[in-house]
Amino acid sequence: MSTTAIVIFAHGSSIESANESVRQVAESVRRESGFELVEAAFLGGGVPDLDTAIAALVEKGATRIIVVPYFLTLGLHLQRDLPGIVGRLSRAFPGVEIRATPPLDGHPALCTILQERARQALEAGRSN
Repeated sequence: MSTTAIVIFAHGSSIESANESVRQVAESVRRESGFELVEAAFLGGGVPDLDTAIAALVEKGATRIIVVPYFLTLGLHLQRDLPGIVGRLSRAFPGVEIRATPPLDGHPALCTILQERARQALEAGRSN
């Protein structure tokens, strides 16, 4: 039986509150998704990095790890860096399936979120 884990993978920031926000998203995903093993990881500027997060998940029994980029578009980091890291980690953990999803771009919920943000701005403007 395989145990699936999720990694919410973000760029990372020198501003720790930005990294903490990603960790909170990962915790919300864990609570709401039914997946027990969910970690945040960062390309740079945040802790843990993807190597450390995946090693921790494997230690906890994960045999399948889904890396979900917390990136809007398919830029250089997702085209070059993430596939290289996933390939290297797949070789380091041969009994573990590691795969990455597409970025958030193109997901239908993004249009809903953008509309909601615009409406919130209009409502805030009315109350001032």
